[in-house]
Parts: sequence; C-alpha cells; structure tokens
Amino acid sequence: MRELLYLTHRLPYPPNKGDKIRSWHMLQYLSRHFRVHLGCFIDDDDDLQHTTTVAALCASTRFIGLQRGAARWRAAQALLSRQSMSVQYYRDARLLQWVAGVLSGGKVRHALAYSGPMAQYLDGGAGCPLHRVIDFVDVDSDKWRQYGDSKPWPMSQLYRREARLLLQYERHIAQQFTAASFVSPAEAALFRQCAPMARRKTGHFSNGVDADYFAPEAAGAPAGPYAPGAQVLVFTGAMDYWPNIDAVQWFVRRVWPALRRQFPQLQFYIVGSGPTAAVTALARVAGVTVTGKVPDIRPYLAGAALAVAPLRIARGVQNKVLEAMAMGKIVLATPQALEGIAAQPGLELLLARNDAEFIHHAARVLRNLHGANGGNGDCGSAGHAAGSAAIGMAARQLVLQDYDWEKNLQALGAMLGLPADAGAGISRTAAMQQASREPST
Repeated sequence: MRELLYLTHRLPYPPNKGDKIRSWHMLQYLSRHFRVHLGCFIDDDDDLQHTTTVAALCASTRFIGLQRGAARWRAAQALLSRQSMSVQYYRDARLLQWVAGVLSGGKVRHALAYSGPMAQYLDGGAGCPLHRVIDFVDVDSDKWRQYGDSKPWPMSQLYRREARLLLQYERHIAQQFTAASFVSPAEAALFRQCAPMARRKTGHFSNGVDADYFAPEAAGAPAGPYAPGAQVLVFTGAMDYWPNIDAVQWFVRRVWPALRRQFPQLQFYIVGSGPTAAVTALARVAGVTVTGKVPDIRPYLAGAALAVAPLRIARGVQNKVLEAMAMGKIVLATPQALEGIAAQPGLELLLARNDAEFIHHAARVLRNLHGANGGNGDCGSAGHAAGSAAIGMAARQLVLQDYDWEKNLQALGAMLGLPADAGAGISRTAAMQQASREPST
C-alpha cells in the first residue's frame, strides 16, 4: 500500500466543528487507500483523550501541543517582516523535524496538507519529488479581507495586511503543489480569479453529512431540551469564532425584537462551544438562551421551529446549514451562509438578504406552524405548514443526494492519483463544479 504524509492544524477528532468534520472524514478515507503518517497540533487539552482513536487509523503519528501564547507571539513577530501571521502562528521546529524524518526514507511519495499554513512543512520548491496536494478549504485571505472591511481602524489595517500577505503565500503554494482543493465551486472559482497562474491545478470537493446521525428521528439522540409546545429558533456553531459572534449579535439586535413583539413566547437558543463574553451577554435579552458546549446538538435542532444562519461574513460551506437540512429542518439563511451549497431558495431552504426578509420569513413559518397545531393561524395556514414541511423534506433529500462523504471524497482521491469510481453518479454540486471550470486554452 502506498504511503502518505497528512498534516492538519488541529487534531481531526472529535468531529465537533467545521474543520474537524472535514479533516476527520478525509482521514477515514485516506486510511483505506494509504498508510497514513499524521502530524498535527493539539490546541485543546480535552482532545488528548482522542489521540488513540486517531492513531488507530495511522501508520505513525506526531501530536504536538500548541501553546497559544507562544503561537500568538510568533504571529506578532510576523508584523516585523513581510510574513503572514497565520503561517507564523503554526510554525514549529518539532513538526518540521518530524516531517523531515518521515520523508527521509523515500517511501512516502504523497503528501496532503489540510489548511494553508500546514503547507509550509512541504514547501520544497517546484522540483520537490512529492505528489503534494493542499486542501485550502476556503480562500482564507479573502476572509481576512472581509474582516478588514468590517472592523474599525487600526484593526482594519492589520487584517488587510494579513489578507494581502496570506494571498501571496496561497499563490506561492498553489504554484508549487500538484493540486489545490477547496470546499465548493464558489471557493475554487474565487481562487482561480485570485491566482490565475494555478487555475488548472484548482479543484474542489464538497463536504458531506452523516445523514444517519443527523436524521429527523435519529436513534440514540437524547430527549429534547425545550418545554412542550415551545416555539424556538436555533443557531448552532462555535461561539468563539468571529463570523458566528457577528451573526448572532446582528440577529439579536436587528431581527429578534420584531419577532418577540409578534410572538411574545418565542425563544432563541444559541448553541455552541466557547461563547465569548459578547455572546454570553446576549442571554440578558428576553427570550435568548446561550447554552455553551452541549454533548449533542441534534435535540436542539430537532425541537426547533426554524434553524437560522444569519452570517454576514462567511467563506466555504456552512456545516451548520447542512446538518439542519439533513434533519429535515427549515433553514433561514443569508446569501453568505448559503454560498457553496447547491440548495434552491424557496424549495430546500429560505433565503433572507436583510433584516426585513428575516422577520418576514420567520414570522410566516411561525404563524403557519402555530395555525397547523391548533392556534389561530391565518387562512390556509395548514396548507402553508404542509409547504414548510415539504421544504424540510426536500432539504434532507438534497443532502442525501449531493452531500455523501464517500462520493464527494472521490475527487480528493483523484487529486492524489487514485482511480476514479466509474459507477459514481453526478450530483448537482458536481454539475456546478463543471460549470464553474474555465474552458481549456
């Protein structure tokens, strides 16, 4: 069996946040086709208990504790030179030495870096004999640009600097490596615009969803956390991540007051680990609950009337949207949260471009559900409720069709030189990818 070096910026387990979900499924797939040598950082002491689970899939491993204080100091030192803070944050001599040792025997001919900063350990120039693939996932440099556009001076200047230097680094890596991957056709198309010199090497494979786990009636899921008859809107995600923080702050400030006036008993649950002080403060608003980390998000999704994704800053694919869709929930999302997901607004989810549309769509869903359950809904509310249920059913069907991990990961296999599965059908997402490719010249 061929051997492969796999580098990730965080232990790829447990799959409880976006990057870990993707990197974990990638590891499972890779372990079936390669003897995998995994090198990664551990930035959460709670993850130490999971190293055995990860190591069981690997031929060898190197787990390195990431001291955040030291990493921030390295990032700060990047300000004294023309270097990206993101790359410096993950620079570590111990990992560099381990990588050199793994490659020294000459048996490892394939390498995969998950996230841009990890590619620095494989940056051996254009003449490197390794078959190297970089999974950028998102165009991170553009995310920093968005941060710069949304923050006041002087942070805006700092973020724009990082966007500029990180893009230079991303272009350099894409030119050196055999292939560059992203999480969606939209991300791949954006990178082709930013790095036209690497357009022929740039592709994508979409995330998937464990549709057996995230199912409307998932076996083994704990009982619901809400009181009987409660009307709840829910947001899920890591709550120390700035785009999520910005999303719930905007929602509570601009949308929530109008909905509470119409539905005085309505509740909004913010569910996710690591809530910052700014997020925790939202619990002081009537009807808002901040849970912090929970052992299982499925009951919070299952019992909610609506899953909301009011992101204003976003890159890539939002797993929170896919997971809610897999559970047959109606998702109300901004265009930014929908980017990269091949769902049709009005058929498989609801789209809101501003606070007025969020209020309108959410209120209509709530009125229809209330009427269908015996309340004083508007005329035809039972029919509208049936339509809402149809959106949830269509959402799950789309996930089953287009967001299967095994099928989507075949594109990664192709980048690594594995034979394609001739029996795989084309999904709507794959069709989007083909349509987004530039014509050959």
